[in-house]
Amino acid sequence: MTDDPRILLPAGQLAAGSAVRFPGESPEYRAARTALLADEIELRRHIERVARARRALPPGPPLRRKYTFVGEEGEVTMADLFDRHDDLVLYRYMYGPERKRPCPMCTSQMSAWDGEAEDIGQRVAFVMVARSPIERLLAFKRERGWKHLRIYSDASGDYTRDYVSAEDADVPSLNVFTRRDGTIRLFWSGNEMDGGTADPGEDPRGAPDPMPLWTILDLTPGGRGADWYPKLSYA
Repeated sequence: MTDDPRILLPAGQLAAGSAVRFPGESPEYRAARTALLADEIELRRHIERVARARRALPPGPPLRRKYTFVGEEGEVTMADLFDRHDDLVLYRYMYGPERKRPCPMCTSQMSAWDGEAEDIGQRVAFVMVARSPIERLLAFKRERGWKHLRIYSDASGDYTRDYVSAEDADVPSLNVFTRRDGTIRLFWSGNEMDGGTADPGEDPRGAPDPMPLWTILDLTPGGRGADWYPKLSYA
């Protein structure tokens, strides 16, 4: 993993130096919270170390064929998805032709991303892809009120079979591609963080988790729970 050239103070020392206090807190709470703060500082540092190591990856495998997708404007190529950028974040969500409705988990995550899409789009291309026909995907986009997500259909399934599931399964995938000197390459894929890498009793999720829902719930005493998942509607 990429080394950090900076000289960092011990996390425990930084935590002990925090002057933040709250009305009515007990000595037991303060001691436990300070210890937790040290762990949180170490976690932040580890997240940064992993991010530096990710950025330092050598060039990934180049695309071996031309992929096409269908969007609101008609058929486009993978190169078109980059638009003006050199980096492309491509999320393949679960709304295949066999599904009556989209995956609630994917929908929840994409609803949060819709609010960030304009900001993300200042730095990189950010695209959503599913296997259903584009008319079906756009109908749900309108129903959900998404305004900023770029939605495309992988109508042929070529991209899905090569970069998501060789069996064309309706599973999610988050991939990052780069374009340098006219060559498109896979830079990073979250596909390796699957069920085979999950610890006992834990969901197979990314690290850091790209879903804001879980980030917020992880801050609470009850956490994300063992059997609760978002729904498309709570009526």
